[in-house]
Amino acid sequence: MKIFGAGARPGQPSVYHHRVLTVPNVLTVVRFMGVPLFMWLVLGAREYGWAVFVLAVMGGTDWVDGYVARRFDQVSELGRVLDPAADRLALLAVGLTLVLAGVVQWWYFAALLLPDVVLGTASLFYFRNHPDLPVSRIGKVRTAFLLVGTPLLVLSKLRIPGVEVYLALAWIFLVLGLLGHWVAGYNYFWAIVRKGRGVRSERRTGEPHGGRDGAADDGGGRL
Repeated sequence: MKIFGAGARPGQPSVYHHRVLTVPNVLTVVRFMGVPLFMWLVLGAREYGWAVFVLAVMGGTDWVDGYVARRFDQVSELGRVLDPAADRLALLAVGLTLVLAGVVQWWYFAALLLPDVVLGTASLFYFRNHPDLPVSRIGKVRTAFLLVGTPLLVLSKLRIPGVEVYLALAWIFLVLGLLGHWVAGYNYFWAIVRKGRGVRSERRTGEPHGGRDGAADDGGGRL
């Protein structure tokens, strides 16, 4: 089974549609809703077991919505924005929650936040909006590592056998995820700069910049 680009039909590139009510978009909204629920379970109820379950559902919908979108031709313009936004919100909100709960230190949240702040600033400077870049393979791997490491870290707070193993595995995945986060951020930054220089130059000359051909990349999302 393919992990990345699952559901893609060989020889039939996906096309972005303008539909709003699609199964992938509904699943992405479910992922958004899981963020405040996770925060309440950890900070309010201290129900770490249920918090792990919510993270597992959120991680599952991240894969399923991409599969359904590509397999059943439900890739949409709205989904291009919602899906990566849900990923970023989840990673940052979960990181902040774990800091507030005393599970990790502030440096972990800062390591997640700083690349996004730099990329957001560069995007506003060059595009005054979203740079509309395809999601890179390393960006997908980064998200996968963080989505696996985080629930393992929460599991280490439970009084269950093998806590030390969960904790060790959690930090292996999280460190790899953070390294991937910074490498992906570096690559995205220079992609923004290269594309942005052309956009700013064409703004000065009054010529329109390029255009999309409507074909989706294999990730079905944006930076």
